[in-house]
Amino acid sequence: MPVLSRTVRALLGAGLSLLLLPPAVAVAPGPAAAGTACAAAPAPVVPGAERQVSACLGDLTTAGTVADGHTDPADWAGLTPAGARNPSGVPGLQIDGYFPDTSAGNATHGWQHDAQFVIRLPDRWTGGLVVSGSPGVREQYANDVAISDWVLAQGYAFAATDKGNVGTAFYRDGRLPGDAIVEWNDRVTQLTRAARAVLRQRYGTAPRRTYAAGISNGGYLVRWQLEHHPELFDGGVDWEGTLWRSGGPNLFTFLPATLRSYPRYAATGDPAAYADLLAAGFAPDSAFLWDYHYRVYWDLTQRIYREELDPRYDGATEAGTPFCAPGTPACDADYVYPRRPAAVRAAVSRIALTGRIQRPLITLHGTLDALLPISRDSDVYAGLVRARHADRIFRYYRVEGGNHVDGLYDAHPDRLRPILPCFRSAFGALTRWVDRRVVPPASRTLPRPPSGDLANVCALDG
Repeated sequence: MPVLSRTVRALLGAGLSLLLLPPAVAVAPGPAAAGTACAAAPAPVVPGAERQVSACLGDLTTAGTVADGHTDPADWAGLTPAGARNPSGVPGLQIDGYFPDTSAGNATHGWQHDAQFVIRLPDRWTGGLVVSGSPGVREQYANDVAISDWVLAQGYAFAATDKGNVGTAFYRDGRLPGDAIVEWNDRVTQLTRAARAVLRQRYGTAPRRTYAAGISNGGYLVRWQLEHHPELFDGGVDWEGTLWRSGGPNLFTFLPATLRSYPRYAATGDPAAYADLLAAGFAPDSAFLWDYHYRVYWDLTQRIYREELDPRYDGATEAGTPFCAPGTPACDADYVYPRRPAAVRAAVSRIALTGRIQRPLITLHGTLDALLPISRDSDVYAGLVRARHADRIFRYYRVEGGNHVDGLYDAHPDRLRPILPCFRSAFGALTRWVDRRVVPPASRTLPRPPSGDLANVCALDG
């Protein structure tokens, strides 16, 4: 169900005529930074935007946007290692705004409006565009350090979306189970089309190449776009994308068992509980991360995504009971996905992946991922791609010691390895693959170096 048509239906259902919709664009120019090429040029109009605010900035990277308020550090906190070195000094135009939407979870800029986006147009453009959706349930600036800074310094334009709903109550958006996540995909498609039109206005030509890139839920969006919209993209880099399959695996086929078993393992070291955690897919060497993930990720993730796709499980209760003990009525630790009604699998099928990619894709996933275990996620997705005979346009790099959140490397530098530098290597490999037909190294596990600058160096063939 297209997002915009759903929005229109909602407005009509409220008795509003389309004639009463606000103007498509409200442009409020920001301050012009001296020496920027955009200072004297009219701001491009973002097609379909309900609101946009443009600003010429002396530096579009976080080195500049943190100081002048054109990013939100809280949005990308914890996603990258503290020792990562980022480029800076990229002047250009930033456009912030939002598309029409009926939900209001994103409070950025005081707008209280979802479907927010950011588009960054460097003065020195090399002809490409990178589009990204936010990881987790974060907002549109979440990829600024991990992706935006890096690609802007190479002359790419960058566009990112909040996916149309944000925060841990994202499931409140939409009418049917799965609507909120369906909107994620639609918003990336919508922003890509709009950003390509903006580039034509700003530079006088359409982008020569358009790439998708994202982390976690953002990686899922990369996979989905390359499966469904090859006309918009030339390739993508998927950093530990979430896997949804109606018949499994998916979050619901391993998180409930994890929630049942981990408290017993933590309390007593119960060997049976430990075996259950391994059977759920978690690597034995990731055990030192389990307590943190239980407290921060596992319980919350199960409850809010189950509420989005199977709200009837707990009746009128919203997103279950936090950290409930097995046997508690409607406890998510007792959730058994295969026993749920067919309607639940139908909801998951609306967002499911198939592996039928139609453009080059590079996937990265850490072997110690303690949120989306690699054996239940990217290993499976790689198999789906092979089954679709698309492996000739696919590379899969398993990053030894990589975890789901690079920020944890700072607490465990002797055990973990950041994926960020591997992403940067992969992005370079993808562009050479597409532009110059330089075939990347074969899919493989990247061994963790015993020493060196792990926060900044990763060789795909080393």
